[in-house]
Amino acid sequence: QVQLRESGGGLVQAGGSLRLSCAASGSIFGINAMGWYRQAPGIQRELVATITRGGTSKYADSVKGRFTVSRDNVENTMYLQMSSLKPEDTAVYYCNADRIWGVWGTRRDIWGQGTQVTVSS
Repeated sequence: QVQLRESGGGLVQAGGSLRLSCAASGSIFGINAMGWYRQAPGIQRELVATITRGGTSKYADSVKGRFTVSRDNVENTMYLQMSSLKPEDTAVYYCNADRIWGVWGTRRDIWGQGTQVTVSS
């Protein structure tokens, strides 16, 4: 079965940087659009950034200029480089793939388990 696994979260001081990774596994042929989302306690999950298979990216206004999303289609991995972090960036960060195809067929709307990012002031 296909899985998405996030890594790279942790505790960082305001103004610092972190790089998140999202690795897909499970006999994969390819992945369509992917995205990063985040959810803070008591707040609805929100979109952070998306990236198409061709590399076109979009960002939430709150992270524009500070976060950069990228992907490696050979390694089936997506990244989120986060800089100038603020306490309000504290959340669990999730990766999503809208469609993955592999030896087992096609799966849609796949989510990882999330990784905690905590930014201290």
